[in-house]
Amino acid sequence: MIASRIGLALRRWVDSAAVATAEPAGDARAVDWPRVVPFVAIHLGCIGVVWTGISTTAVAVAAVLYLVRMFAVTAFYHRYFSHRSFRTSRAAQFFFALLGASAVQRGPLWWAAHHRHHHAHADRPTDCHSPTEHGFLWSHVGWFLARENFATRTGLVRDLARYPELRWLDRYDVVVPVVLAVSLYAAGEWLAAAAPGLGTDGWQLLVWGFCISTVVLWHATFTINSLAHRFGRRRYATRDDSRNNAWLALLTLGEGWHNNHHRYPAAARQGFYWWEVDLSWYALRALAALGVVWGLRPVPAAIRDSQRSAPGEGRR
Repeated sequence: MIASRIGLALRRWVDSAAVATAEPAGDARAVDWPRVVPFVAIHLGCIGVVWTGISTTAVAVAAVLYLVRMFAVTAFYHRYFSHRSFRTSRAAQFFFALLGASAVQRGPLWWAAHHRHHHAHADRPTDCHSPTEHGFLWSHVGWFLARENFATRTGLVRDLARYPELRWLDRYDVVVPVVLAVSLYAAGEWLAAAAPGLGTDGWQLLVWGFCISTVVLWHATFTINSLAHRFGRRRYATRDDSRNNAWLALLTLGEGWHNNHHRYPAAARQGFYWWEVDLSWYALRALAALGVVWGLRPVPAAIRDSQRSAPGEGRR
């Protein structure tokens, strides 16, 4: 049984559609430990900086990849795929799905389906990553390593599942991160030979551009599930514990305005007022000006200015 379970987990590293022939009853919420290995390995890869050192080039690559991939997650995985808050072409949809997949947060269907489930059950026992119900550690990293949350909730994303390219990307979600890692190593080796003055090489770009950038990106994203439901101000008396947190908004390009978002999830912007910095919204406005996206859903003034609650007020 143990060997079979390990084999299944290893197959799922490559093909997320691999399913168990017999899952132990009542064991679905247990952590699928073989699936944890890549997650831990990328964290451990950050230690490689001790041997690779640091360079301006490597840090710049890591920073750019953080920003680009965070935008793909916040603007497209979240606001587009999960909430359909704007429209775009099929080609742009796939391009930004690829960028989102490079963030190593599974495929677009899996991400959107679990997020839609979260909104339907926010901070209730059935919400798989509620810190109120399940504690900080589970809401931050435990939930997506659990056996019960591995599969894509296809019934919640039928609108997205009609695209075969998105289904493929969702099924083989390991492909894009592997291509990114290999490309960074190859680019670093080329730069070491072609432009040695930059002081970088393949291993350094792999450690900084992939491992460090991805780990920071992960934990910044995870704070919206964990910290943004615990720390911050509540403008609206939503049925959950969502909070607005300006620091998290800066870190995640706008996602920290989480109470705003739970008040009106359909909006393409999450900083409802001009002083609430929402970098993803600004970037979407730029893409709209270029004709890449369109139909950005606004926040109705009546909703924005309604149902005020006292700062720090808890769930009702």
